[in-house]
Amino acid sequence: MNLHFISFIIGWILNFQGIFLLVPSLVALYYRETSGFAFVITAVICLVTGFLLTRKKPANKAFYAKEGFISVAACWIALSITGALPFVFSGEIPSIVDALFETVSGFTTTGASILNDVEAMSKCCIFWRSFTHWLGGMGVLVFVLCVLPLAGGDNMHIMKAESPGPSVNKLVPRVRDTAMILYGIYIVLTIIEGILLLIFGMSGFDAITTSLATAGTGGFGIKHDSMGSYSVAIQNIVAVFMMIFGVNFSIYFLILVRKPKQILKSDELRAYLGIVVLATVAIGINSREYFASIWSAFQQAFFQVTSIMTTTGFATTDFNLWPSFSKTILVLLMFTGACAGSTSGGIKVSRIVIMFKDIKNEIASFIHPRSVQTLRMDDKKVSNEVVRTVKTFFMLYLVIFATSLLLISFENFSFETNFTAVSATLNNVGPGLDGVGPMESFAKFNPFSKIILIFDMLAGRLELFPMLILFSPGIWRGSRKRIFSK
Repeated sequence: MNLHFISFIIGWILNFQGIFLLVPSLVALYYRETSGFAFVITAVICLVTGFLLTRKKPANKAFYAKEGFISVAACWIALSITGALPFVFSGEIPSIVDALFETVSGFTTTGASILNDVEAMSKCCIFWRSFTHWLGGMGVLVFVLCVLPLAGGDNMHIMKAESPGPSVNKLVPRVRDTAMILYGIYIVLTIIEGILLLIFGMSGFDAITTSLATAGTGGFGIKHDSMGSYSVAIQNIVAVFMMIFGVNFSIYFLILVRKPKQILKSDELRAYLGIVVLATVAIGINSREYFASIWSAFQQAFFQVTSIMTTTGFATTDFNLWPSFSKTILVLLMFTGACAGSTSGGIKVSRIVIMFKDIKNEIASFIHPRSVQTLRMDDKKVSNEVVRTVKTFFMLYLVIFATSLLLISFENFSFETNFTAVSATLNNVGPGLDGVGPMESFAKFNPFSKIILIFDMLAGRLELFPMLILFSPGIWRGSRKRIFSK
């Protein structure tokens, strides 16, 4: 394993982290807040460490899939640790575990928080929370690929390890150009949302932080009631953009190159939009008695459906009080997630579509044993390798979910609280039900449980495999032999 090149990539990530940390420092300068010094100090630490790791280019540039997965996992851990330092240094979140939980929740676009009064924080810290959503949404290493050609043609391994979904394809021949197209679309959509929020009455700071959190489908609210105190027009804008950011970004590329026929062939897009419509109608009718009118019920249902399904986690109302049928639908949407290739978490609609089609083929093979069943997505044959990977993902997902639920169950909280806490973190949703509902926080958990949930957030954002590879003895056994032989 090429450890030198991995450390080189981590160094560049820390360099960029140092630059990112200067942005909330400017926010602190504008609002004349002393907390800004915490960001400056952390930025210096990142830049110095990054310089030391990148001052000598690695001679061996061989870079394969395992290096890509390990690099992504290591970089996200480094980003989370350094991103938590300003909270600790400023004293706004003095507990290291709490600060790490909040930061990991930000970068993984989860939105679960340990804060009981977010409005008491300084503006620069509130901005940093939303900014981590935006950075983590599309992927920090994808951003670095836009600027630095890290590993020639092999840097596709980095994009595959960091991008959500069962498969990642290049939009154009060069990976760097693909990364630039993705981030270009991401930036333009973020700006459009911010402008619309300003037009409809949001303050500048609120519009910026909300658009950053929506784009990353993160959901860190800057007010105690999340989005509840804003107008219906603003809530609708945010809901529409949550749905937009839940779509596979390759769809927007197809729009740009004017290929509508390929868009219409997307099984995942049709399933995604169909689930949103059906869930909205079902919840709107079921929760009608909780609102002044049927239209208000549908509006609130649409907001919560898009928020939960895209794993954003914004809330306009306490859906903890809704009927069991509506809450059950929301929990199911937590697991579903949005589209592959979006900024959303969850299992992803494409995996679920593939699994249902595979089940259909298996049933057909029992009825017609001699028939040859072909699984197709978007009128294209899905390889057996992709189907096998999807099945493996589901198995690993169940193992991690069950283990996490068992470990945090030592705390004497309700099953609903523990179950949805793991669901909300592993699927990068944010709020759950009961004790971790939209108007509650994760502060009640002890440090051990928070560490388990931190791992779940990272594993969920990185699609399980990169985090699990870190615990594979075979990877490090070979590396230790090479290190000691030197």
